[in-house]
Formats: sequence, C-alpha cells, structure tokens
Amino acid sequence: MPIHIRAEPGDYAEACLLPGDPLRAKYIAETYLENPVQRNAERGLLGYTGEYQGRPVSVQATG
Repeated sequence: MPIHIRAEPGDYAEACLLPGDPLRAKYIAETYLENPVQRNAERGLLGYTGEYQGRPVSVQATG
C-alpha cells in the first residue's frame, strides 16, 4: 500500500474495489458491505473494509 494512503498492513482486503469518486466508495461500503470500517480519509479519498457474502472486501476511492 502506498505511503500516502496511511494504512497499516492488514487494513485492506486482498479483494479491493477502486471507484474514482469518494462518495461512490462510501455508498458501496454502506450499501453492500457488512460491518464496514473506514480505513482511510487521507486527501479526501475514502477507504473502507468490510465483508461481502462472508468474504473480506475493501473499497478505496482513487480520485
């Protein structure tokens, strides 16, 4: 994970969706993930990790 994301090892799942829009990342996390946790808001680029159908999934906006 690049240093500008400010994430710790293990914060993001191996499966990661990369929408461009930060609000779309938030919408995806809140709508489709179970127990989403915000992992990043650096530079306004929101990132979340949760579960989808029992599997860990992350969503990270790319801008």
